[in-house]
Amino acid sequence: MHVSEESDSGIVPMNRSNQERASSAENAEGRPLIKENSPPPHTPPTQSGARVSQGLAGVRKAAKEHKEMRFTTLLHHLTVDLLRESFYALKRNAAPGVDGLRRQEYETRLEGRLADLHGRVHRGAFRAWPCRRAYIPKGDGRQRPLGIAALEDKIVQQAVVTILNAIYEEDFLGFSYGFRPGRSPHQALDALSYALTQKRVNYVVDADIRAFFDTISHAWMVKFVQHRVADRRILRLIQKWLKAGVMEEGRWLETEMGTPQGAVISPLLANIYLHYVFDVWVQVWCERVAQSPCGWDSAAFRFLVYAH
Repeated sequence: MHVSEESDSGIVPMNRSNQERASSAENAEGRPLIKENSPPPHTPPTQSGARVSQGLAGVRKAAKEHKEMRFTTLLHHLTVDLLRESFYALKRNAAPGVDGLRRQEYETRLEGRLADLHGRVHRGAFRAWPCRRAYIPKGDGRQRPLGIAALEDKIVQQAVVTILNAIYEEDFLGFSYGFRPGRSPHQALDALSYALTQKRVNYVVDADIRAFFDTISHAWMVKFVQHRVADRRILRLIQKWLKAGVMEEGRWLETEMGTPQGAVISPLLANIYLHYVFDVWVQVWCERVAQSPCGWDSAAFRFLVYAH
C-alpha cells in the first residue's frame, strides 16, 4: 500500500526451503498472496477499510477473468473512506511539498478536509500542485532528482494506486518484482539465486535504463493506461499529475516527459510502462525464440532496472 520515496536497498536473499524456491522460481506467472488494500500497521482497523476492499474485489475479479476489458467506471471507488485509508498510509514524517502542509496539520480537521477533497475530485475541480524538486546523492557522485508532491496529491494518488492495483496486479507478469505490493528485491534475488544454482542458465543480463523515470513519454504512458482504463476522470487525474511540472528554487518548470521519482503514483505508472514496452516482449521472446518458459534472467533484468 505505502510506496516510500526510495526503493529497498537490501541484497541478501531470504532463507527459504528448496521446495518454496522451486515454487517461486518455476512459476513465472505466480504471485505471492497479497491482502488487497490491507491497512498499514499504524492505521486502526475500521469497517470502512473492509468496504473499500470489498468494492475493489469485483474489479480485481473482472480484471482476472477478462484480460481485454477496459474499465469505464472506476472513480466511484474513490470514496471518503478510501481517501481516509490513503491518508493513513502516508509516512508520518514525510517532507512537505510546495503547499507546505504536513500530515499532522492536515489531520486536525481530517474529516472535513477529506469530504471537501472528495467533492473536488468528483466535480473535476481538483488541481494538481507542481512537485517540489529535491536531490539525493547517488553512489557514483551524481544526484538523483526527486519530486515531492503536495499532501492532497499524495492522498489522491494513493487512492488511485489502490484502485488501479486491483487491475494491474492481475496483469503484471510473474517475473516483475519492482515496486509491487507484497514483493521485494529480496524475493527477486532469492528466485534468481535458485535459478542460478538449480537450473541450466546460459545468459545473465545486467542492464539499466538511463534516467528512466525522467524520460517516460507522456503520450505513450496515457496510451498504455488506456489499454485497461477508459474512465476519463481517472485518465484526467493522471494527466494532471504528469503535466503539473516542478518547482525548483522558486521557479516553475514544465515537465514535457517523465514522472517524478518520489511521487506515490510514479512507481505504478513506471510498472505499467515497462509492462508493455519490456515485460510482454520478454514473454513473447521466451515463447517464440527461446522456445522455453521465461527464465529468471529476465527477472534479473527487470529487478536491476529498478535497483540501479
